[in-house]
Amino acid sequence: MKLLQMISAWLYPDKCVLCGKLLQKQETDLCRSCRIDAPECPVNRSKYPYLNSWIALWYYEDKVRRSLLHYKFYGKRHYANAYARLLGMKLLREEKLDVDVITWVPISQKRKRQRGFDQVELLADKLGQELRTEPMPLLKKIRNNAVQSGIVGQAERRANVLGVYQVIDPEKIEGKRILLLDDILTTGATVGECARVLLTAGAKEVHVAVIAAARQHKKVDR
Repeated sequence: MKLLQMISAWLYPDKCVLCGKLLQKQETDLCRSCRIDAPECPVNRSKYPYLNSWIALWYYEDKVRRSLLHYKFYGKRHYANAYARLLGMKLLREEKLDVDVITWVPISQKRKRQRGFDQVELLADKLGQELRTEPMPLLKKIRNNAVQSGIVGQAERRANVLGVYQVIDPEKIEGKRILLLDDILTTGATVGECARVLLTAGAKEVHVAVIAAARQHKKVDR
């Protein structure tokens, strides 16, 4: 087993999840430069409709944006391990884990077939391993709406996701405090609609955690 691990480490050395540089022995997930310079998103008290709170690792720009695009579209699925470790540490550090259930914003079956995986479901699975809590699917997407990144304006984005998500089993939601995962937070339309559906089904609270959040009025790829 050790020999296989050594061969694997030689063939696939650990690299920084943001810039792709080889990591030194004392480094994990991020190189020293990215730990210092990455656009970290502070704990933000700004309100989004239906959300009790939200937290993000970074702002969605520059090397963070490139990293997420590689994760979603260019085969870097292993980035989910690093994202989950870093997000889990931030949630613990900021004491944002007083929840009963971890779930995620699902993508459509059509997009899942095209992409080959659900990037947020994978993140939820890895975060669950980090926190020793099995994530639970609570929502399903019932309509293939237009991609949010192609829509300008908060009202238009909210309209685009209205009625898109449906609860799978209301009994698993009643009275629960829910941590809802997504990859990117922009206007809050998508997570807000998911939270609205969960609250309508009886959830007590909905808190959101994402890898990256856009600064106000920034357009993103989704």
